[in-house]
Amino acid sequence: MLQRIQSVWLLMATMFDAVTFRFPFYSGDWLRDAFPNKLIDLDARTTIWLTIFTVLSGLLAFVTIFLFHNRKLQLRLCYLGIFLTMVLLTMYFVEIGHFANGNVALWVIFYFAILACFIMAARGIWRDEKLVKSMDRLR
Repeated sequence: MLQRIQSVWLLMATMFDAVTFRFPFYSGDWLRDAFPNKLIDLDARTTIWLTIFTVLSGLLAFVTIFLFHNRKLQLRLCYLGIFLTMVLLTMYFVEIGHFANGNVALWVIFYFAILACFIMAARGIWRDEKLVKSMDRLR
């Protein structure tokens, strides 16, 4: 399972996804709140949709690790993970618009690292598929 580098990338994406429940993307005064001077952290638990998409992204990364026998499906799921993570990041930036003022947290690196890990995993799977096809051609 962990002989291939893409398994490590997918495991890292899963871990970074789990970290997003703890560390904020953005901190500031949320306009939706009844108390306007209260500081709110925007993280994966802030809205139900952010929670759902974050859990789906993490589960997708974790499940994709174990599909190493079916590289084509694994590659498609990595592409789905890239798309899902981009939708998730877009949702975070839309939620930033609901804040009166605030600042981006340092932990935003974890959120973009999920996308980078999915991209690197897809690249590794694509290279494996290319290698297998070249070996089949030589037979």
